[in-house]
Amino acid sequence: MKVVFITKQGWWIVVAVCVFVLGNCVLLYRFINKNSIADQLEKTRLKELSDRYLANVGPDSKLRDIAEAVKKLRKKPAQSDVFIPSLPLAQRGDQIKENIGFNEGRRTDETAISSKRDAISTKTAASDFVAAVLVIACNRPTVKRCLDLLLQYRSSAKQFPIIVSQDCGHQPTADIIRSYGTQVSFIQQPDLSDVQGVPANMRSMMGYYKISRHYKWALGQAFDHMGYDTVLIVEDDIDIAPDFYEYFTATKPLLDKDPTLWCISAWNDNGKEGMVKRNDVLYRTDFFPGLGWMIRKSLWDELKPNWPLGFWDDWMREAPQRKDRSCIRPEIPRTRTFGREGVSRGQFFDQHLKFIKLNDKKHPFTKTDLSYLLKENYDETFVERVHSLPLVTVDQFHDKRVFAPEVQVHYASQQEFQNVAKQLGAMTDFKAGIPRMAYRGIVSIVFSGIIVHIVPSH
Repeated sequence: MKVVFITKQGWWIVVAVCVFVLGNCVLLYRFINKNSIADQLEKTRLKELSDRYLANVGPDSKLRDIAEAVKKLRKKPAQSDVFIPSLPLAQRGDQIKENIGFNEGRRTDETAISSKRDAISTKTAASDFVAAVLVIACNRPTVKRCLDLLLQYRSSAKQFPIIVSQDCGHQPTADIIRSYGTQVSFIQQPDLSDVQGVPANMRSMMGYYKISRHYKWALGQAFDHMGYDTVLIVEDDIDIAPDFYEYFTATKPLLDKDPTLWCISAWNDNGKEGMVKRNDVLYRTDFFPGLGWMIRKSLWDELKPNWPLGFWDDWMREAPQRKDRSCIRPEIPRTRTFGREGVSRGQFFDQHLKFIKLNDKKHPFTKTDLSYLLKENYDETFVERVHSLPLVTVDQFHDKRVFAPEVQVHYASQQEFQNVAKQLGAMTDFKAGIPRMAYRGIVSIVFSGIIVHIVPSH
């Protein structure tokens, strides 16, 4: 047997080969396991980030939505289509937002609806939504101004067919309406005589009785004869905001879902310049606002058998008709009247209506979750929150001693409300025991840039 001796140089070669093989084994092992190691690192980093966000943001923050989503995603396997470990952190955040359905920080309509908030899917509602726009006209040739805006801002003739119903038989006004041709449907009230049955002491108010008769006839035409399920009513002296249709499209699902709602209104009686500032804020109100409002046929079927001879709007505000139901209304109005001359002879216009602010910046209501306006959610959030705000007095406003951005002022009686409202610039009158724009007695306005809720103290 021949013995082979390895030289010193040979030993170094053997050692080098062994190191090379061992090194490659280590690299191979790391290569095989690198995904799981990276996954663990990524999950750890994501856990730290999400926990940090959740600990420092409020319950309604957009960051909380993202953090909650990341918290769920870190439990998913690395091959998930949503979780992409190879992306840098900033890009990964964008990818996560894209995949879980964020659109400019807002939840899209495909997001699952929370059982507590019972969110409204406005995208589906918008595609199926049809509402006839019923224009109540009489003897104003300036109806052209109203119709021009309705046509200018309308996105779909199919979704918002326009019906113009004329009373009074005023030929110049009829000629203007006819000039729109097939863009509108033109109907005319056939009975132009005095309304029968008006009390002798009220005959000087015949105009109010004719208006009530016209409303009943026109609504009957739209609902009963033309077969529309939803009608949006405006008068011939109304300007509309650029997001008028957007507003009604987004709020229609609330009207369908919540039986405690009976109308959607574009009006705010306290919507004067300086008394409003947020075009994305909507409220519930127990007061029927009118002046650009939407109802469903089911409500019309309920109201028409007892429709009043006159003063239909005040009749709507009475308890037997309202039945503790509310309307939705905006902080900044989506309608404004330009009709100084009318049955009220312009007095109310000069004192109040000409100061109303018309919203001029669109808000994407159909991309906004409006489920906070459902009664269960609203009473738990808005009403309870208002009662927890700092309590101040009107004198503190005059002395410039109010520094909070949102406060409440109390009143204990109708007279006290009228005193507070007058000093803060709000409407002072009650209709059927309810202050204008109030919800559960709370009237919300803006005074000197501060959000003020005038709240009953009992």
